[in-house]
Amino acid sequence: MTKSGLIEEVAKRTPHISKKDTEVVVNTIFDSMIDSLKVGDRIEIRGFGSFQVKMREAREGRNPKTGEPVHISAKRTPFFKVGKELKEMVDRSTGDLSNDSDADSAETA
Repeated sequence: MTKSGLIEEVAKRTPHISKKDTEVVVNTIFDSMIDSLKVGDRIEIRGFGSFQVKMREAREGRNPKTGEPVHISAKRTPFFKVGKELKEMVDRSTGDLSNDSDADSAETA
């Protein structure tokens, strides 16, 4: 799902709010989340997951083309950890999983 798809879905579920206002609400939520992560706050959305910033240490890497050593500076990077309820809902979904070994073994038994 894209951001515009999310705005469309929220607008569809809230017909009393204009699509433009829905876009403002979605953008405000994302902007607030970004601002919180910038200052190092953790965001927890019960039943969905949590966002936090993790520090990646400086390290030595390699240029894949030349093989030369390259210094990679330390940086802060956003990290998402899925919540238990979301994980269970996705696991229970009825999507077609062609590489699901349990389904394959059940069909052959």
